[in-house]
Amino acid sequence: MALLHCGAFSFRSLNFSHPSSSINFTQYSVKASSFSSPLPSPLLRFNVTGKAIPGDGKAETKESSLVVSFGEMLIDFVPTVNGVSLADSPAFKKAPGGAPANVAVGIARLGGSSAFIGKVGEDEFGYMLADILKENNVNSEGMRFDPGARTALAFVTLRSDGEREFMFYRNPSADMLLQEDELDLDLIRKAKIFHYGSISLITEPCRSAHIAAAKAAKDAGVVLSYDPNLRLPLWPSADSAREGILSIWETADIIKISEEEISFLTKGEDPYDDAVVRKLFHPNLKLLLVTEGADGCRYYTKDFNGRVEGLKVDAVDTTGAGDAFVAGILSQLAEDLSLLQNEEKLRDSLKFANVCGALTVTERGAIPALPTKEAVLNALFKPVS
Repeated sequence: MALLHCGAFSFRSLNFSHPSSSINFTQYSVKASSFSSPLPSPLLRFNVTGKAIPGDGKAETKESSLVVSFGEMLIDFVPTVNGVSLADSPAFKKAPGGAPANVAVGIARLGGSSAFIGKVGEDEFGYMLADILKENNVNSEGMRFDPGARTALAFVTLRSDGEREFMFYRNPSADMLLQEDELDLDLIRKAKIFHYGSISLITEPCRSAHIAAAKAAKDAGVVLSYDPNLRLPLWPSADSAREGILSIWETADIIKISEEEISFLTKGEDPYDDAVVRKLFHPNLKLLLVTEGADGCRYYTKDFNGRVEGLKVDAVDTTGAGDAFVAGILSQLAEDLSLLQNEEKLRDSLKFANVCGALTVTERGAIPALPTKEAVLNALFKPVS
């Protein structure tokens, strides 16, 4: 058992052998936070879009505002009680998750047009996840099923000391095995925004599929959105994680990172120092977002930067909050990319995104907790106590 410390992260990797197979368990803890900033001004303007029409995995997509998310989809097992370790949890509730899939569902819940591209196991959990996408009006034409690998699982809990604890089951999981020739390139080229993380860069063949998908999107003039979503234990080493995350950094048009990820990528520099953050702003970047949990977010463009406060809520489970934030801002940008040049309109959209993240932490699980546009607007106009 190895213990690795990096900034606010603490990780353990556990390997167990079974006579007929090898199973890898990866466990890590991440400092969690609740949203506790004052409610922003309700004088906001938001784009309203219609939902896609559900079907047999072929929900109608509006090409002009389609957001395609690429990467992993899995099952989160969330304890029925907080304040105990994974080992001491009496029971778990299964909840669909996986950062890119969370974003796809989040956008659809907000009334936007979204699609998901990724791979799950040809098993009951994989079928369940496909059904979840359909039920939430997410286009799943790009979803693939692997008959030889299981759908990924993750156990998540919030301990009494405020740390989130995860244990992943991937050896390998189906999401790691998506191949380039399985990509729905036509769907990618139809998108206005193509969104992805870094977990799909860790192993082949998914890494090559990721690179090919992003290139197809870029060549088609699609805006590229990147949330590294650092999960250090899934990488061979901290150095390989840093190198892998930064290897595609300069191709992205929009990047969302957390304070902890800034410290990690800059090898310990102050994430609150604008000069440090600006080091991560590459020449072709249109928008860099830094999420700060309870304190809302910061934004940086070539021409302006600032901070937008968050919303005070009682946190139950912080899983998926960052993905809800991403869904919130991408749903707005998909309708109006001019937000990137208009600071006032961008700030309004970020207030909306902050509330998306805040509402998500008030329920257990990621996808089950993602808010509707109605819920977000209600929270903006009617402050919750």
